[in-house]
Amino acid sequence: MRYRNLGQSGLKVSVLSLGSWLTFGRSVSDEDARRCVDLALESGITTIDTADVYHRGEAERVLGELLSSRERHHIVLATKCFFPMSDHPNDRGLSRKHINESIDGSLRRLRTDYVDLYQCHRYDVDTPLPETVAAMGDLIARGKILYWGVSAWSADQIAAACELADAMGVPRPISNQPPYSLLDRDIEAEVLPRCRQLGVGQIVFSPLAQGVLSGKYSGNVIPAGSRASQRERAFMERYLEDRPLRLADALDGIAANAGLTLAQLALAWVLQVPGVDAAIFGATRADQVEENVRAGDVTLDPDTLNEITRALAAG
Repeated sequence: MRYRNLGQSGLKVSVLSLGSWLTFGRSVSDEDARRCVDLALESGITTIDTADVYHRGEAERVLGELLSSRERHHIVLATKCFFPMSDHPNDRGLSRKHINESIDGSLRRLRTDYVDLYQCHRYDVDTPLPETVAAMGDLIARGKILYWGVSAWSADQIAAACELADAMGVPRPISNQPPYSLLDRDIEAEVLPRCRQLGVGQIVFSPLAQGVLSGKYSGNVIPAGSRASQRERAFMERYLEDRPLRLADALDGIAANAGLTLAQLALAWVLQVPGVDAAIFGATRADQVEENVRAGDVTLDPDTLNEITRALAAG
């Protein structure tokens, strides 16, 4: 497993991070979650990502229990706030009130005194940005969080937050968490170049395109029990059209020629993009963790990268 500084901060993260969206506290039993977390940590993954909204706090609760016996200072624990946690009007967004109450709830569920990285899960158009930036600075000053970041913000929104932080004497956000994969490259146009200028790192999510780049949908077949056959399908509709599925099949052949699984190729590819510091993957079984962690040490050679580029252009 390799480790990198997150953005221009001194925080080192494992290039692969174990996520908990749609898995822990929801579709995965606590015992299977334990196996996944144990194997991830034993394999060198130090970064664990979650959010308060994941199954309304259940993902945080499960992680809090599983990590309670681990040495806290060896783990980079990241969570998020923004999405509604109840029907109450103040139990959402990035107001000072919600941020302060949300971090306390997350700390209770995670059984810790602080989180390493606290992320604004989306941009809040209803709260003045200076209020959000100041609230994050307050949490750092109080020791409840060590660093802050954002998730799926635009290039202009990230730049505005950095400018405000500098003007207010508050630490800048050190990271952005956007979707990014061989099948979803939207951040390349503006977010990646602007963030490289600002020193903001990327911890990308859905590097396997919601499982389409895991190889399980080969031949345009939707296997029983897969995410695409369940209620989570709504999150991956864009990847289940004919074109991305055909492209996944082409990439699977390139992976085989490189001695890799499709998932390992997809993870290794995003990790070689300048500005991407880490990639988050989810797992429902320990064998998926075992397969994916192997990508943490893979460097794709120029011939393989050229094959991928040609496949993407043709697809």
